[in-house]
Amino acid sequence: MQLKTINLKFTIKKALILGALVLGINAGAQEIIVTDSTSIQPEDELVQNQPLSEAEGSRRKVDGIAAVIGDYIILDSDVDLTRKDIQSQGGSTANVTDCQLAGSLMENKLYAHQAIQDSIVVPDAQINNYIDQQIAGMVQQLGSMDDVLEFYKRDSEAEFRNELFELNKQSQLAQQMRQKIVENIEVTPEEVRQYFDEIPKDSLPIFGDEVEISEIVIKPEVPEEEKQKTIDRLNQFRTDVLENGSKFATKAILYSDDTQTGGDILSFGRKDPFAKEFKDVAFSLREGEISEPFETDFGYHIVQLVKIRGQEIDVRHILLIPDVNNDALEKAKEKIDKVREKIENGDIEFAQAAREVSDREETKADGGKMRNPTTGDSRFEQTKLDTKLYNQISDLKEGEISYRITEQDRMGRPFYKIIKMDKRIPQHTANYGSDYMKIKELALQDKRIKAIQEWQKEKIQDTYVKVSGKYRDCEYTSNWLKK
Repeated sequence: MQLKTINLKFTIKKALILGALVLGINAGAQEIIVTDSTSIQPEDELVQNQPLSEAEGSRRKVDGIAAVIGDYIILDSDVDLTRKDIQSQGGSTANVTDCQLAGSLMENKLYAHQAIQDSIVVPDAQINNYIDQQIAGMVQQLGSMDDVLEFYKRDSEAEFRNELFELNKQSQLAQQMRQKIVENIEVTPEEVRQYFDEIPKDSLPIFGDEVEISEIVIKPEVPEEEKQKTIDRLNQFRTDVLENGSKFATKAILYSDDTQTGGDILSFGRKDPFAKEFKDVAFSLREGEISEPFETDFGYHIVQLVKIRGQEIDVRHILLIPDVNNDALEKAKEKIDKVREKIENGDIEFAQAAREVSDREETKADGGKMRNPTTGDSRFEQTKLDTKLYNQISDLKEGEISYRITEQDRMGRPFYKIIKMDKRIPQHTANYGSDYMKIKELALQDKRIKAIQEWQKEKIQDTYVKVSGKYRDCEYTSNWLKK
């Protein structure tokens, strides 16, 4: 439910660039043959054929054009600023060339261009809400809006917002296009076996020290009177909007406990990672309709459906979190301590206790066994564990159970848990049988990379591409020069 913020202007591009470099974009050496189809158009021809925003037009007067990809133009300064942004975020660019950066930017523009051809839509409201969060983060970091404009050498907030809008829109379009390319790609067991068999024996991956762990979670029970008080309050908000002329957005800003989104519009589709109960209710509404109060792991909500856009919807919501009193906290502590005592005394197995009393639905049915969200496997590479979890289990021996651990859920409410160290697996060379899930993930990544490479090869040929100046002399893996 919570939205992430980006604090620096060109961070949008950074992930795309680094991701492209990981895929090997621009890493290969090819003979360069410059033809008419790859040389840049004269400036006046570009002006005729490519409509410009006011900000982009003013930039081009003092800036060179590195490339044109479909409807998008890459300026020389885009390459320079991308490098500076990577550096400002702590990344090293010592071994990253301008050619690599330019190639990654061209790839991003290709995705965005094709997304428009495929009628992928990113709502302006969603982008503007995101920009509001970006600028708020920048102001918090630098001191004031004037400081932000001075840092990024922009004359006005309006100019800055327009530029951020274009960057964010292109980034969102590119992201959705990449997702569309790979969303239906899967690997069969036979493909996994073939992928593993084709890895030279001396090149098999090495997996670091791993652990298998289980948990039992006890959440303090919210008193029924607090639940009802929360529901009654949401019903009053709903009545105020439907019958008394109040604005839902105003109520959300003033009263919602979701401080990350407040009264902003949330845009999502059925496949987006929102709570299932939230999506089920939201997609059952008609435009303008407000739901009855309902519960998720976050608390209690009411949702207003603002607009239906094909397979996606825009909604607002109000979240209220019921209070947990001290008596409930003490009862939860006592419960988790007694469960641990029974396990240690041999009165019950850890897995059985988890099935009977744990409040973590994701692990309860599997006897408390925790699953790696990346691979779906029960193994976690120890060095890649969340720091907090690593500290909780680092001293546990096989079969040992931790003492009571206090944590907070996503909305800041306390809960308690105990963890069992089921197994420690030392560093080892990949084995098909015991490491199948991790090998499957590697095979899937490899298949996706190949699909993206084939997609790029096809779309580059079908898309208007012009490469200018020194960038015509670069050695690209992708055929940007259409030789």
